[in-house]
Amino acid sequence: MKIGILSRAPNSYSTRRLVQAAEKAGLEVRRLDVLDCAVSLEEGFPDLYHRGQPVGELDAVVPRIGASVTFYGTAVLRQLEQMDVFCVNSATAIINSRDKLRSLQILSRHHLGIPPTEFVRRKQDVMPAIERVGGAPVIIKLLEGTQGVGVILADTESVAAAIIETLQSTRQNVLIQKFVAESRGRDVRAFVIGDRVVGAMRRVAQGQEFRSNVHRGGKAESIELDDHYAETAVRASQILGLRVAGVDMLEGADGPQITEVNSSPGLEGIESATGKDIAGAVIDYVRENVDFPELDIRQRLTISRGYGVAELPIGELTALAGKSIAECGLREGDVQILTLFRDGKAIQNPRSSRVLELGDRLLCFGKLEVMRSFLPDRKPPRVRKLRRAESRSRASS
Repeated sequence: MKIGILSRAPNSYSTRRLVQAAEKAGLEVRRLDVLDCAVSLEEGFPDLYHRGQPVGELDAVVPRIGASVTFYGTAVLRQLEQMDVFCVNSATAIINSRDKLRSLQILSRHHLGIPPTEFVRRKQDVMPAIERVGGAPVIIKLLEGTQGVGVILADTESVAAAIIETLQSTRQNVLIQKFVAESRGRDVRAFVIGDRVVGAMRRVAQGQEFRSNVHRGGKAESIELDDHYAETAVRASQILGLRVAGVDMLEGADGPQITEVNSSPGLEGIESATGKDIAGAVIDYVRENVDFPELDIRQRLTISRGYGVAELPIGELTALAGKSIAECGLREGDVQILTLFRDGKAIQNPRSSRVLELGDRLLCFGKLEVMRSFLPDRKPPRVRKLRRAESRSRASS
């Protein structure tokens, strides 16, 4: 098997460990600098060159794309995807996770803990936004910041407003986020590979520093995550489409609060803290999954007219609650239920005998007209707001 490591830093700990792990597994490994790659587009023949030479056959790549080269790096990765190379993390997933605002927007519709966050532009919207996250102290974050850079703790609302105004005057986009006081100076990093957490550490800030990043002098210790934290980390990675990720969580009074999902998590801190061969686990995952990559079916086939994938909520007006899947009539209408979501759990290929409940959501593939016939009329905004409040109450209880 031939594997590529996309990295601009050949001497970095993470790159060296991945190369060592691949060689130990008997793989032929190449390091490719994304800025030395040239994308070649021709009808039916997408190709890639590295330092003027064709990259040739690759079975898989592990992307280590830094924030400063996200645009070009993900373009190279997209090209490899079109060449049927198994990419541990897709270009789309990396883009979704790299943008702090975008990733939180995607996660916010799911019942996963995230700190209340605001994004505003007008000066007059700043103070109301601070109030909505609970008032001072607040965390102010630059969207493009990494390794703790661009994260500021403002102790008062006036100081927060002044900082935000100053940053916005320099054309910086910032997030306003609730300060989780009970987790001050510490957070949890869970390293996710596939559908499991392979290692976890707690990072603790030193002295008066409130940022716990190892790059800011934070100390790391190995921990065993409880099921709630582990499931949250895996679910967040899956929602963003990442197969390998570092999920950062604050230990809030109500459970985990996700602050960031990193698509290129460093290996040095997690391996040093846990003593585990995380690089080897990444390579093992590649070897196990290279022949069975997830596919974007719309790129591979033309779906028949009138067919598609949609989500069907089971509410009071659908008349499906209390019926089994066999009785609900979807299968007779040429609709297949792929996943049933219930109480934050995903039940794949649910049995026909399973009874549907209020609040369930069905991910289905089939005739869109049939699925539409089961949808109730769209709720007015006031009803949707009440439902959202009830949902938040259930999630916190």
